[in-house]
Amino acid sequence: MNDDNRNPAEVERIKQAIADDFDEELEMQMEDDRLDEMVADGMEGPGTDTLDRKVYFRELFRLQHELVKLQDWVAYKKLKMVVLFEGRDSAGKGGAIKRVTQRLNPRVARVVALPAPTERERHQWYFQRYVPHLPTAGEMVMFDRSWYNRAGVERVMGFCTKDELEEFFRTVPEFERMLVRSGIILVKYWFSITDEEQEFRFKMRLHDPLKQWKLSPMDLESRVHWEDYTRAKEEMFDRTHTEEAPWWVVQAVDKKRARLNMIAHLLSQVEYGDVPKQDVELPPRVRHPDYVRHAVSPELYVPEVY
Repeated sequence: MNDDNRNPAEVERIKQAIADDFDEELEMQMEDDRLDEMVADGMEGPGTDTLDRKVYFRELFRLQHELVKLQDWVAYKKLKMVVLFEGRDSAGKGGAIKRVTQRLNPRVARVVALPAPTERERHQWYFQRYVPHLPTAGEMVMFDRSWYNRAGVERVMGFCTKDELEEFFRTVPEFERMLVRSGIILVKYWFSITDEEQEFRFKMRLHDPLKQWKLSPMDLESRVHWEDYTRAKEEMFDRTHTEEAPWWVVQAVDKKRARLNMIAHLLSQVEYGDVPKQDVELPPRVRHPDYVRHAVSPELYVPEVY
């Protein structure tokens, strides 16, 4: 892409989006107390809205605290929970999943992001490769894309036949009713963005060397098929939105609001409470008079570059 073709407004927005990405890295890497200090001190980055940032961090940490309580409740009550994250390429599914799982125990809450099916999997019952990843008692599973690949990318890109697509639509409602009857709490999210926002996010990936890996040839092809994906999504909603397993649409043009709204809604799907816990005390270290700590060989240490 020729940089000379970008207008000043677009350049400025790219700068602001990069600043937002820096905020995300701070959010993912720094300790909670340090972030709280930053918010309390009114720290702001270039092109950011101080008030929105304060609200975002404050609400994110509050909601993540509630997610930890939900996780504890799921483990304590031996519940089984499945959350599907679907949407167009660059809609923000991955960022939302990171914020959901950021403070959770990976033994309780895990993410499933399956690659393209193998030759063997292509000839199995379509849902077969997803079944082993379903939760047992006391687990939460987040699917970063799910069996709905068939209703979206496989359909649009011609990776399945019309008969296979029709069989998928006939099977999905019964498959999901079976999951719910078995005791699984199933929540399905569609992250919705505009044509203009997707175009901007793709341009961001083109110009950000840290995110170029996210832009696959399939992503680029999805721009050509925007209207085909829209028609596919509409039929998917029409034929798979059921009383037992409804779809929930997340307005995702504003990524931060989308994350907060989605997490708040997810928390509302389970009536959870405080889990009784025993008081924990750190025991004193046992010391033995004959214990001698031996020096570690210097060549075993990682070089201290920083």
